[in-house]
Amino acid sequence: MRVVYEAEHVIDAHLVRHALEAEGIPAFVRGEALLGGLGELGVFGLVAVCVPDAAWLEARGIVERLAACQPDMQGEAVEGAPLPPSYVARPA
Repeated sequence: MRVVYEAEHVIDAHLVRHALEAEGIPAFVRGEALLGGLGELGVFGLVAVCVPDAAWLEARGIVERLAACQPDMQGEAVEGAPLPPSYVARPA
C-alpha cells in the first residue's frame, strides 16, 4: 500500500477514500484510530489515504482532480489553484 493523500482530519480522508472507491480503486484510511491519542502524539501526518501500489498513479490523478476543484470562499471552483501541501505527491 502507498500513501496517495495525507489528510488534515478523518472526514477529509473519508471523502477522498469514497471518491477513489467510486472510481473502482480500493482505498484504506490509515491512522484514524490514532486520533484518540492527540496530546500525546504529534498532530501532523497521522491520517492518510492509502491505495495498492498498482493503483497509485490512477489514484494520484483522481486526488489531483479533486484538489483542482476546490471552491473559493464564495463557493466558486478555482481553476489552477495551487494544491495544498497534503495533495503533493510524496516520493516512493
